[in-house]
Amino acid sequence: MPKIEIRIRDQSIRLGQFLKLSQAVSSGGEAKIRIRAGEVEVNGKVDTRRGAQLHQGDIVEIAGQRFVIATA
Repeated sequence: MPKIEIRIRDQSIRLGQFLKLSQAVSSGGEAKIRIRAGEVEVNGKVDTRRGAQLHQGDIVEIAGQRFVIATA
């Protein structure tokens, strides 16, 4: 599965914010629901924490899409 690189301007970003930035979800509410349902993996493990801090190099998977975080 190819990775889509998403650049962030700071050193870290919260999982819920990242899902919105990457357009994997359409709203914060959808992010909350999908994270709680266990539909999101961070670095190969399910993460149910909407506020989990992500950093450069982390890989997020949701609905068959894989994103890698890069800093600007």
